[in-house]
Amino acid sequence: MTTLEQTERLLETTSPATPPDTDGTGTALNTTNPADTTRFIDRKGVKPAVGFLVPVVLLVAWWVVAAAEVFTAVQLPPPVAVFEAAVGLIQRGDLWSHIGISVQRVLLGFGIGAVLGMIFGAILGLSRWADALLTPLLGALRAVPSLAWVPLLILWMQIGEDSKVTLIAIGAFFPVFTTLYAGLQHVDPHLVEAGRAFGYKGFRLFKTVQLPAVVPSIFSGLRLALAQAWLFLVAAELIASSMGLGFLLTDSQNNGRTDRLILAIILLAVLGKITDTLLGLAEKRAIARWT
Repeated sequence: MTTLEQTERLLETTSPATPPDTDGTGTALNTTNPADTTRFIDRKGVKPAVGFLVPVVLLVAWWVVAAAEVFTAVQLPPPVAVFEAAVGLIQRGDLWSHIGISVQRVLLGFGIGAVLGMIFGAILGLSRWADALLTPLLGALRAVPSLAWVPLLILWMQIGEDSKVTLIAIGAFFPVFTTLYAGLQHVDPHLVEAGRAFGYKGFRLFKTVQLPAVVPSIFSGLRLALAQAWLFLVAAELIASSMGLGFLLTDSQNNGRTDRLILAIILLAVLGKITDTLLGLAEKRAIARWT
């Protein structure tokens, strides 16, 4: 008996007498796995709708607390007062100017910091010499608080847009650098060796093997960097700024306009969420393209 015949005989003797999807009488059984059905939370439009529940609850709680006068109107103005403050700024033409200049500063600083972060992250992640030379310095600079850079930037760049954008770029640099550097350090060495076996070297090896492996890490760093950019914006607009949401925050505090102060906080949160959502959409496309 040949090996093929022995294999066929073994399969025949180990096969079940009845198909696995019947009950022995030929009647088909329901083999649908409940886990295969789409969960309610994963259905289209459900998750965004659920996400609005907490903000709505917080808005109602805010209105109730303000109506009950738990706090004074100066400490916590009602939602209507904040809405009226927004309408007043729109009628004066100031609100869109504050939003526009802040978005411009964030996008410029984020773009510069992200590009530099990817360059340095790639260099240090791929070169052992660069890693040994620069990692200790960059690790030390990463620990410097954002406000510590303000006096030095004013001294070097004077009071203007350059100093503000530079501070935001510093905040955006480190998350991108750190995640890309760590991602390249943990790329499977077997993948790299396989790429080299196919003749890939240098940039071609990076583009074909290493870059697809670290795309999720890159976008994790970019989303962290974008959040950092909005955080550093407030510190940047403390540098003798006369426009922007950070300026609106400090000016409202100095003038006792809590309604405008809360409005600025809400706008920062909304703008931060919008930009993060857009970056999240880009992340999905990049992962589908590269992985």
